Amino acid sequence: MSEAATAAPALSPLRNRGFLGLLGYRLLAMLSYQIVAVTVGWHIYELTRDALSLGLIGLAEVIPYIGCALFAGYAVDHLPRRKLGMAACLGLAATALLLMATAAGLVPAFGTFTLYAAIALNGVVRAFLAPVYTSLFARVLPRAQFARGAGIGSVVMQSGLVAGPALGGVLIAWGGKTVAYGAAAALAVAAAVAIVSLRVTEPPIPLQRAPVFRSIGEGLRFVWNQPVVLGAQALDMFSVLFGGAVALLPAFIRDVLHAGPEALGLLRASPAVGAVLVGLWLARHPPQRHAGRLLLGAVAGFGLSIIGFALSRELWLSMLLLALSGAFDGVSVVIRSTILQLATPDEMRGRVAAINGIFIGSSNELGAFESGVAARLLGLVPSVVFGGCMTLLVVAVTAWRVPRLRRLDLRELH
Repeated sequence: MSEAATAAPALSPLRNRGFLGLLGYRLLAMLSYQIVAVTVGWHIYELTRDALSLGLIGLAEVIPYIGCALFAGYAVDHLPRRKLGMAACLGLAATALLLMATAAGLVPAFGTFTLYAAIALNGVVRAFLAPVYTSLFARVLPRAQFARGAGIGSVVMQSGLVAGPALGGVLIAWGGKTVAYGAAAALAVAAAVAIVSLRVTEPPIPLQRAPVFRSIGEGLRFVWNQPVVLGAQALDMFSVLFGGAVALLPAFIRDVLHAGPEALGLLRASPAVGAVLVGLWLARHPPQRHAGRLLLGAVAGFGLSIIGFALSRELWLSMLLLALSGAFDGVSVVIRSTILQLATPDEMRGRVAAINGIFIGSSNELGAFESGVAARLLGLVPSVVFGGCMTLLVVAVTAWRVPRLRRLDLRELH
């Protein structure tokens, strides 16, 4: 571990150089990924003018993501974590460069096939990013700082969600898609440098490695036998699956709000603005008592905000409602991250983080696909209203079926 990881818990996580380096890796990778997400959505909708094609972006990414996630978790638990993080960041750079070459006409798009193929590659490499971060998080911080560290990590992540989409929209408007993709590639390379230069002692590589599928099975059984962990992951997965509206923002911009790419960047960034403000508060006042009730209430607030966004016809009001949705989601992220860190033994962090990624990370892309299909069947606005209502139903079912989560006090997990 880093030296600061053994320091007194009263010290701020921000005095920990290893933690700061890890945050730099997370922020740079997030900026790269978000710029690509904004740009490729605009790129594909520009070519197709079809809301379903936006949903297919999520499907193209989530299939390889799910296929690789469990193996990525196994790799993180058994191989050098920093080198895996570096390789994943270089994969992000390769995706951005392929998209840049397509936008510049150097590589044929074959309709939109090349764009979707690049996003599929993104899904493979993204499967490694969160397990690397989660496993190294526990190496650079003492256990007593996990809750505050999770709050700070959420602020950094959401800051990337603010700056990335806004920067992507500005880059598209100023220099076009090629410039935006190029900037994303440069940020990914910077993230690779940040993670490989991180000063932290990694656990020794096991001389005898368990068979891959048996090791993965151990991780799955651990999560299944932890109702609080499983309930928190399932709550987030299904709420985001039905309640997400981000994938449809290009269609809302053009067909409902009648604005340009700058507005797309602003709307993509709005949820993260709310999450950053909440994360700053939670970093100083980490939740402990009634954490389960707070989690359920936050997800319900997220669903109500999404319904309001669907009904809005003003850009400022849409931004405000998305910011509220981000604030509620920010509460959920901090509580869920703290649960995951406190409940997981160190030797299983990669596998458990990968399983969490399937629940959480894939829900965004599956939600994008669900949003596209629902928009085709129900219409743009009714599909988002339906999704918000389904989120409220998910909260009610979770509160009923997982009473231990409803009564959760985080002090019980220390």
